Amino acid sequence: MKHRLLATLPLAAVLAFPAFAQTSSSSSQDTNQPAASQTAPATDSATGTGKQPLQPPSREGFWGRVNPFARKNYVKRQTDPIRDRVNELDDLTAANSKAIRDTDSRAQAGIKLASDKADVADQHAVDAGNKATMAQASAQQATTRIQTVETVVGNIDQYKASNQTEIRFRPGQTVLSKNAKDAIDEIANGVKGQRGYIIEVQGFASGQGQTAITNSQKMAESVVRYMVLNNEIPVYRIYLVGMGNAPVASTDENGKSKHISGGRVEISLLKNDLEQLSSNSSAPTTTADQQQQPK
Repeated sequence: MKHRLLATLPLAAVLAFPAFAQTSSSSSQDTNQPAASQTAPATDSATGTGKQPLQPPSREGFWGRVNPFARKNYVKRQTDPIRDRVNELDDLTAANSKAIRDTDSRAQAGIKLASDKADVADQHAVDAGNKATMAQASAQQATTRIQTVETVVGNIDQYKASNQTEIRFRPGQTVLSKNAKDAIDEIANGVKGQRGYIIEVQGFASGQGQTAITNSQKMAESVVRYMVLNNEIPVYRIYLVGMGNAPVASTDENGKSKHISGGRVEISLLKNDLEQLSSNSSAPTTTADQQQQPK
């Protein structure tokens, strides 16, 4: 019995020693932590969390840093600071990711706003260019029209022969034949609705002196009367003159002016550039109206 007791005492001492060493290490760690917290600075900006970096565990007890007989509380006490720091880093990473997403969203919104404003500015520039082109075209049309007006005004009294017809009468007669009426109608139809023209009517009659002039006047008056009554030619556009027995432009074989027998009336249609001005003035107006119509 005594031998068994003596054998168990050393064994109990060996088993109790690790527990005593761990307890002493725990107490020494508890006593060292306040001292470490007192000596450490209040804040440290070297870490992302704003806390002090983790310090390596100090040598504890008999076993030092490695305790083969560590208990659950000892292990928990060693790993809790690491787990807390990892959780803080996860929170910090999530906050940074959210801040990056917010910044990216604001940047994208700013880029889109700038792009929209640039598109609006480009559209305004295109509209301004179109308006400038239209203004230039209008100015060119106005310049062309002014030049045309100046030309027409300068030549307003310059009439050019456009058409000429001769009507024959039998001696002593002033009645218009059907052929004569058809010739007058042809000239009158060509000037309906036009401006810038005059009709020159010259009567010629055979005979001598005042008698020839009177007869030529009557033949010319019959032509003018038909124009006014049947073709509605304004009187102010007709110029009448009785030439009597004036020589005609043609000459005989001896080079002398010929006189005709019977009577005749020469109808000459004379025009200036006023009708051309009217046609040119309507074209720019139509072009300007087409440019102003929305597309």
